[in-house]
This record gives sequence, C-alpha cells and structure tokens, in this order.
Amino acid sequence: MYNNFLEQQKLRFDLKVILAIVFILTLFGILFIYSSSCIFAAEKFDSSFYFVKKQLVGLALALIAFFIAAYIPLDFIKKISSLLFLLSLGLTCATLVPGLSRSIHGSSRWLSLSGFVFQPSELLKITLFLYLGNLVEKKRYKNFSFFSVYLPLLLILGITVSVLLLQPDFGLAVLLFVTFFILLFIVRLKVKYLVITLLSALPALVFLIFMKPYRVKRLFTYLNPWSDPQGSGFQIIQSLIAIGAGGSTGVGVAQSKQKFFYLPMQHTDFIFSIIAEETGFIGSFVIVFLFSMFLYLGIKIAVRLKSFYSMFITLSFVIMLSFQSIINIGVASGVFPTKGIGLPFVSYGNSCLISSFIMIGLIVNAVLDNFYREA
Repeated sequence: MYNNFLEQQKLRFDLKVILAIVFILTLFGILFIYSSSCIFAAEKFDSSFYFVKKQLVGLALALIAFFIAAYIPLDFIKKISSLLFLLSLGLTCATLVPGLSRSIHGSSRWLSLSGFVFQPSELLKITLFLYLGNLVEKKRYKNFSFFSVYLPLLLILGITVSVLLLQPDFGLAVLLFVTFFILLFIVRLKVKYLVITLLSALPALVFLIFMKPYRVKRLFTYLNPWSDPQGSGFQIIQSLIAIGAGGSTGVGVAQSKQKFFYLPMQHTDFIFSIIAEETGFIGSFVIVFLFSMFLYLGIKIAVRLKSFYSMFITLSFVIMLSFQSIINIGVASGVFPTKGIGLPFVSYGNSCLISSFIMIGLIVNAVLDNFYREA
C-alpha cells in the first residue's frame, strides 16, 4: 500500500511539472507575441497590443476548455468519442463549403459563424485519437489482426487525412499520420502492418507533393533557398538570418530587427526565429529543453497509467504536441520544408491554443481517472 501511495505521489509530481512547463511556455508566448507583432500590429491595426489582446482572450477560453476537459468523467468522454469525432469531422468538411469557410493564405481551414472564426481541424485532431483509443481498446484482444483492427483504423485515418488535404492542410495531415504510426508501434502492432503503413504512405506522399506545383516549389526551396532569395526562399532565409543574429545571448527582448517587416508570419509559424534572435542560443535552448522535458515526462506518466484508454490518449497528445514543436522549430531552422504549423502554447492563434489546452486537460483527466481507479 505504501508503494502504491509513493507511486501516486511521483505521478502527481510529474503532472505538476508538465503543468508548470505549459505555464512557462504560455508566458513565453504572450511575451514574444507582443515582441514579434507590435510593429506589424501598430501599422495595420493602430495598436501594438492587438495580437496580445486577442491571444489573452483565447487563453481565457483555453483555460475554461482545460477545466472542462479535465473534469468531465473520462468514461463518458470515451462513450461519446465516436459522436465527437463525427461532429468535428463534419465541421471540418464544412470548411469546404463556399460561404461558410474563410480562406487565409490560400487554405480554407476556418469556419466563420456570426463573426466568430475558428479552425475545426484543431478539434478533429483531438477527437480522432479519442475515438481511435476507444476502438483499439475494444479490439486489442483480437491480436491486432488485419481486418478486425488495422484496416478500420487505417480507413478512419484515411478519411480524416483526405478531408485535411482538400482544405488543403498538408502539415496537419502529416502530423496526424506520424502520431498514428508511432502509436501503432507503441501498442505493439505487428511489424508487417507497420511496414505496410510505411510502404503505402511513401508513394502517396510523393504523389501529393508533386500534384501541387507550390509543394514542388517548396521542396526545391528547402533544398536551396538561395536559388530564389526574393521569392520562395525569402521567408526561410529571413528566418535563418534572425536565428544567426541572435548568437549566444541574443540582441535583447523587443530588439529584433527581423520583425520590421522582414520576416513574414513572425508571430505565428516563425515565432521561434524571433525568440532565437532576441534571446540567442540560451533562449532557444530553454524552449527546446522545455519541450523535451514535456515529451519525457508525458511518456513517463502515460506508461504508468492502469487504463489502456488513458495510456493511449495521453501518449497521443504528448506525441502530437511534441512532434508539432519539432516540426515548427525544424522549419524555422531550415531542417524541414516550410509548413504552416505553429509552436504549441507559444505561437499566436486561438484555435491552436484552445486545442492544446484541451489536450493537457485530457491528460490531467487521465491521471485523475487513474487515481480514482486505485482508490
């Protein structure tokens, strides 16, 4: 009994550290959203605090969503997971309907209802894994056979990814696929099915890249951004200039030069570049360290949960948020081709912030459910 109590205390401590990490990253976000966007906001909206104010409203909504996600009984969430998935899939499909959707940067990812704009795919990426977890838990005793388990999972993922590609949202589609693949490996799906998944995905990935000229252009820009420094390579070159200018300790908070209309999307997809410029290697290392600790502690928590469903959804959200941060930092650093994916808790964007806090709330819920089962 003492060992059980000690294990619970360790679990509580790890969860508190994760919440502290989220809090610190969110504070980083508020600070650097202001620092990176103040010039642009003052120029376009006559207020240097325009984006910070909107992010604070989003944070208030995110905290409400966090507490709802944390305290609704997990068994109830599991019971209605299929309904939640279908609802969010339907809302995401609605972005393809002219008149309902709002197009930004050539993608129809947002719904505009009575002046309220939100991105339903941010909910879809949560409900997808809530539903998949329920499905896998029900069928995991069937030895993960191809037709009873693997094929239904692949069909559900395929439908979800197809809808995202129609928007198009190639980045989120890749994020969901990678999260899905890692989870299949963790739940010990047969190796041959993992090989089938990879072999079927690679040709599809090549086809999807080459079917759109702008994706081909992005790929060649990634390989050599200096081939078009004033065109397709401009953004990544400016990002690398920002990171390089930061040196070891940075140029100082709010002292960035790249935010003066040199680096596009400086407060969203490329906020890491501004952080690196203003705080240097030290600030960049802190961000990377925090996300690394988040991944480590998240996995550590997940594997100690008694319920398979709790373990599955915790791993899903930890892997998704961590891989999203890897993609964002990798894009800003020129390691990956440019993709429109924000840095969780840090980048400007209410839909992403709310969905990230919902995921953290569900992780808290999974831990609380574990305590309840052991009581």
